[in-house]
Amino acid sequence: RTSAEDIKALRLITAIKTPYLPDGRFDLEAYDDLVNKQIENGAEGVIVGGTTGEGQLMSWDEHIMLIGHTVNCFGGSVKVIGNTGSNSTREAIHATEQGFAVGMHAALHINPYYGKTSLEGLVSHFNSVLTMGPTIIYNVPSRTGQDIPPRVVNTVAQSPNLAGIKECVGNDRIEQYTGNGIVVWSGNDDQCHDARWSHGATGVVSVTSNLVPGLMHELMFNGKNASLNAKLLPLIQWLFEEPNPIGLNTALAQLGVVRPVFRLPYVPLPLEKRVKFVELVNGVGRENFVGEKDVQVLDDDDFILVGRY
Repeated sequence: RTSAEDIKALRLITAIKTPYLPDGRFDLEAYDDLVNKQIENGAEGVIVGGTTGEGQLMSWDEHIMLIGHTVNCFGGSVKVIGNTGSNSTREAIHATEQGFAVGMHAALHINPYYGKTSLEGLVSHFNSVLTMGPTIIYNVPSRTGQDIPPRVVNTVAQSPNLAGIKECVGNDRIEQYTGNGIVVWSGNDDQCHDARWSHGATGVVSVTSNLVPGLMHELMFNGKNASLNAKLLPLIQWLFEEPNPIGLNTALAQLGVVRPVFRLPYVPLPLEKRVKFVELVNGVGRENFVGEKDVQVLDDDDFILVGRY
């Protein structure tokens, strides 16, 4: 069984996209191709059913099935980290039990969102799931409405199952943890180069690596590279102009890697931004992106929006 120490060593973890068929069901063929591209280009882990993978739009049955599928097909080549977090401790416990039962190597846990809770409640919530296996805690206040402060992290870090923190607050916070020996992954692609090489981060949990896994691998493995970082920043900024995963979904569809199917409430980026993406691909180099087809500007009518799935 995977230990927390095995997870702590991962430098490039891709928050993998979930592709869909026209009726909104999972497109497992496209999914498998995308995961294979990550492995071929050096990704060491994948987050399954995270925000990028639209776990928030999945039933728990879909969620656990996709984790199990990923373990079954790729678990020998990449660490599978299942997003089994919830704002309900009961749901988080149940989903995490199921995730480990189908073989995931680690769990990703967010703090309770929307309803929120006290700092003591955060500690109790995380301690309820940390007993089950290797765990990454995910701090993204812009989505949850509540920061996980160092006081909470330092308390739950007493558990041997805490692999580390995916931290989106910024590099000062990252350095605060790494200075105390806590493993951190940057949750912000635009800050991950400096987080890795100047602030002690182990690596990144990346959205951009869905598109350019080889370049993100180079950014995390080969030392400081300000020129590559600068080359990627316009693409990263484009990806996050609208809430993730809208940009990524649009980009992968334009690359012909996934069908242009969106589960609502996500909708594709507008035409002018789709045109801009083609320019960005040409600037970075099509050969650096996943997929074999020429990048195209899709028309509005090319996209399928699914409200029942």
